[in-house]
Amino acid sequence: MALTATHTTEHHSLGHILAAPFRVIGNALIAIMESNSRVQYVDRLNAMTDEQLEAKGLKRDEIVQHVFRDYMHL
Repeated sequence: MALTATHTTEHHSLGHILAAPFRVIGNALIAIMESNSRVQYVDRLNAMTDEQLEAKGLKRDEIVQHVFRDYMHL
């Protein structure tokens, strides 16, 4: 006959507990950035082939500068 433990208790360290609010804030900032239309445009351009980018006059390493050129004065 086998015995299986179905209840476990998690013990979190003080550091883990104190870091929790920062993880929540960090995850929220990531969600905000990912919903940004410029970031979505970068993702769409990154999904294109090199040939498609060339037709737009871009190289893969120029995508971020192209998308944020007016915002970051790049």
